[in-house]
Parts: sequence; C-alpha cells; structure tokens
Amino acid sequence: MKKLYVLILALLFVQVYSQKNEEAERKSMIKNELNSYAKMIGYNENPNTLNYDLKYQRLELSLDPAVQFVSGTVTSHFQAKQNMSSIYFDLSNVLTVSEVKYHGANLTFTQLSTKEVKIDFPTNIPAATLDSLSIKYSGAPDRTGSAGDAFTISTQGGTPVLFTLSEPYGAQEWFPTKQSLNDKIEKVDMKITTPSQYNVASNGKLFSEVITGSNKRTFWQTNYPIPAYLIALGITNYTKLNDTMGIPPFPFVNYLYPATISNTTTMSNIAYTKNIMEMFETYLGPYPYRNEKYGHMEFGWGGGMEHATMSSMGSWSRSIIAHELAHQWFGDKLTCGAWNDIWLNEGFATYGATLANEKLLMTNTQFMTYLANEITNITSSPSGSVYVADSNLSNTNVIFSGRLSYSKGGYVVKMLKWILGDDAFYSAIRDYHSRPNLAYNYVKTADLKNSLLQSTGKDFTEFFNDWIYGQGYPTYQIKWNQTADQILRFKVSQTQSHSSVSFFEMPLPIKVNGTGGQVAYLVLDNTTNNQNFAKTVGFPVASVQFNYEYQIVQKNSTVTKDTSILAVGNSEKEAIKIYPNPVKNQITVTGISKAQPFEIYNVEGKLIKTGKYSSDQIIEVNTLPKGIYFLKIDDQNLKFIKE
Repeated sequence: MKKLYVLILALLFVQVYSQKNEEAERKSMIKNELNSYAKMIGYNENPNTLNYDLKYQRLELSLDPAVQFVSGTVTSHFQAKQNMSSIYFDLSNVLTVSEVKYHGANLTFTQLSTKEVKIDFPTNIPAATLDSLSIKYSGAPDRTGSAGDAFTISTQGGTPVLFTLSEPYGAQEWFPTKQSLNDKIEKVDMKITTPSQYNVASNGKLFSEVITGSNKRTFWQTNYPIPAYLIALGITNYTKLNDTMGIPPFPFVNYLYPATISNTTTMSNIAYTKNIMEMFETYLGPYPYRNEKYGHMEFGWGGGMEHATMSSMGSWSRSIIAHELAHQWFGDKLTCGAWNDIWLNEGFATYGATLANEKLLMTNTQFMTYLANEITNITSSPSGSVYVADSNLSNTNVIFSGRLSYSKGGYVVKMLKWILGDDAFYSAIRDYHSRPNLAYNYVKTADLKNSLLQSTGKDFTEFFNDWIYGQGYPTYQIKWNQTADQILRFKVSQTQSHSSVSFFEMPLPIKVNGTGGQVAYLVLDNTTNNQNFAKTVGFPVASVQFNYEYQIVQKNSTVTKDTSILAVGNSEKEAIKIYPNPVKNQITVTGISKAQPFEIYNVEGKLIKTGKYSSDQIIEVNTLPKGIYFLKIDDQNLKFIKE
C-alpha cells in the first residue's frame, strides 16, 4: 500500500548501504506517507450509519480531469436494520447536496459539519425493508487538511489526470457513502461522463463506452462486496492494454500513461504479473475476482494502492506489484474490520511480497539478506505492538508503521508458516479467506486465530498474545555440548525486550554441523525458560547454528559450547509431540532422542503403517484415508486426525 511500501523495499533491497543513510531515507519517506494520511480521524465506524445495510450504489458522475470538481447523482439501495425515521450518509461538507429523491418525491435533508448528510423520511421505514434514494450533489473536493489526496487533479506528460485514493476515510470526500468498517457494498455501478478524449479506469467489468458529441460515458460494474475506500477511479488519456492470465483465463487489463508503454523495464514487470499470479494461485488459492478481472491503473502516487480488481500504481517494481496483488486476497477479499487490525491487510500483503521474493524474484543469498534486513528493522526498537490500541487510532505513525504493521506483521505470518510447516500453513490460509462467514467480509485478529484453530487444531492464543498484542522480541542464550554417546544437549534461556511479554513460546530452528561435514536440522520446542533438551544426531558435532534461515524474529542471541550442561541427567527428556494435527500429508515428531521404530494404527486397532523415525525425517501419511489414527513411537500412543 502506497509510498510506505516503496520505502520498505528500498531499504531491504540495498544490501550494501550504511545504516545511517537507511534510517534517514526511511524517516524522510515515512514523513511524506504520514502527511498523506492526515485524513485519519480516529474511528472505525460512524454510529449514525449502523441502522442500515448498504446493498448497492450507482455513481452517475460528470468529471473532467482538468477541473477539481465533481457533480452528479448517487443512488443507494439499503436495507433497514430497525425502524428508521432518517438515514445518514458520510459526505464532505464542502460538497453541496441540491436534491434528495425518494420514490419520486423530494426529501428534506441537512448537511452537518461532521461530514454527514442527514435525510428525513416522510414515514418510518420498517425493519428489514429494502429501499432506495438518490442524492444529487456537486462541488470541489477538498485537497487540504483531513481530506488528503482522496480526489486528486494533476497532469502526466502535459495531459490532465484525475485519480482517487480513499483509504482510510477519503470516500466521503467525493461521493456520499457509508465508510464504517462493518458494511461492504454488495454491488457498485460507475457511470462516468468525461470529455471524449479521456479513458476511465475503475473496479470490476467494463460494460460500455459511449461517445455522444464531445462527451464519453463509461460504465464499470463490480458485483463483489467492496468497502467504500476501495472504490476508485483513474481518468486521463490512458493507453488500454487488454490481455488474459490464469487457467482458465480471465481478463488482465492495464490502463497506462502513454509514456509508460515505451519503458521496456516497466512493461516487462507488468507482464511478469502473470508469473506472480500463477504462483499466488498455487500457494494462496484462486484469485478472488476471477469473474471480473485483475489489472493496474497508473496514478500519480509513488508505490501502489490495492483497489479491488485494479490496483492503482505509481511504481512498477515486481515486489510492489506482488504486494498489491497479494492485497486482493488480504485487504480486499478479506478486509480488516477495524483499523486496529490493519496488520491483517498490510502484514499479509508484505508476506505476499516475501513469498514472491523467495519463489521468483531473488536468489537464496539475496533472500537471506532480505530477511536479515527485515529482522533488523523489526528489532530496531524494543517496543511497539502489531495490534493498534484504541488510544492510537488517531496516530498515523502507529497505524501505518512500516516496522510494525508491515514488516513485523509480515514476519508474524512467516512465523506461523514455520510453526505449522508449509503444507499445513498454506492449507490453513486458503481455509481462512474462503470460510463462508469471512469471505468478502470484514475480519479481525480473533477471526484469523479462530480459523487457524479450526484448520489445524492448534490454539494460537499464546502466540497472538506475544506477537500481535504484546510488544518486542526475544533474545536467546543457547548452550550446547555433546556426550560420549553422541547425545547433543542444549540449555535454552530467554530474555524479552519488553515487559508486556513474559516469555515467547516458540519452536527454535537449529542447524547442527558435524566434524565430517554432516548436517542435521533440529527443532527445540521452547516452552519454558532455562529449558533442557537432549537430541541424538549420530555424529560428532563441530558447531551449532541458531535461526539459520531467519525463521523467527530475535536479536543478539548467542550460541556457545558449554561443558557445564553435561551435568544434566538423562531424566531431562523432551516430551514427544507431533504436528501438525490435524494433518494432510506429513507428520513431524519432536522429542525423539534417537532413531525409533514407529507404528500407525486405526481406531479399530488395525496396524496400518510401520517404519523408522529419526529427528531429521518426517512420516508420510498422505495415502491414509481421512479418519482418526494412533502413532505408536517410543512407547507412546499419540492420537492424530488425518484430513
């Protein structure tokens, strides 16, 4: 989203760059970003609009990109949630309402200094009634103060251009609507009249362009539920590129400034959107707006904005393209239900760009540097939570924090993948955005946590308390040594950077290097401080590496060989655990001190599968039918569910 993401990418891609210069650039660009977010007004819902459900809006507007002015009529269909004597719409008070039509009659209305229009009905509308009205209005949308850049007139290549960017509360600056984060509009028609030389880009499907004299009327329609802030327009002498992507194919539409067409790098990156889309559909699930389109409309901001079905783009790096595309799943299909939960939009989109970097855009060395820089950014301060407290809802520095909402939010998603394993994680994420009660709706952090529990059987309450609601990060002191029988012993201690978290429970990634070049990968399920572990690796150990692929967030941790921990007796045995559970393909077992035979029985006690398990292996169960099973290993019977 917007310039802030350009900043993050700039800092992460520059591998040899002084920390001082990085921080100066970060502060400068964040300042520009936050100035543009001055329109944040510190609420998640307008209580005056809670008595109805906004079903449909038709915007019939006359716009000229050379003039800072809007005029037209917006028709709204709504369903009463209770008996209604009046209705409110969010609308800037610099725009003038001239008429409200209701069943062919004029209604009385009042424009309020609170950026609302109050409309009175002649008689009460009963609860559950579906009704409609039309508001005729005009005026010059504000570009100062709290209005920000919701409705912008500019130029490109000497030609006028108009574009909108309404997040979070800018929609009311150019049309009457309902901005509360609790009511998506189920269908929107955009019927825009402009001088005939201009093209209009917007959400959804293009139904028609009709030229009459010197004017052109363009009709776009979207039939997917959409929040008001994601409704958008771009108007200029765009060059239109119509293509397809995906299997089966759906439209891939780009509205670009004429000069952009000659930029070979930009055009190559735009074409690469197809590769990113294919990869996202593999891991995240089908593109959420296949019945309409995906595409880009160029606009005058740096970075991008994830307008549903058609991201507005001012920069064209492949990682920015990936970030805005990932938003179509997380931010557009699922939209944060309160600005407190903005990380559900920005953290997941940041993870989407991380996924693209890993799978498509970077070498492994580059990707490791990218992750290391992200952790450095996240841990540059010992405090700050991913979740935005109510007291900070008017603080744009907190809500759109590059360090917290973007980087740490994205790394929280990455750590969920580390905990669950790839298959279980991506399956759970596809479940999350597809659940009937969540899909194309508003979501909050608790919805994600509950969905993960439903998909995996794992309760992430403690994890969310630590990493989302809590502040800071852990620092580990890991001591190790090896006994004569090649048992590798660890003692793990932890300190926390902030008092809001008493202990970060986390599976710790360990890489063990042997004296003869052998390698083993271990997971230490760290649930208490000063915890002891015993693992058999089967070879003499030369060194131990912690967080070897930057799987988790930590800072200044140490790994030392220490003979004092050999005094720990064999009684300090790690509990045997299996994950994920429920499972689809593979089971991992922790707490095994040496190679162990295993047996799998069904609920009738029939032996189904046998084998031998050691700490660097997995147990394949993908061929088992769905049901309940028992894994017998090291004299323990562990129940699991095969999905």
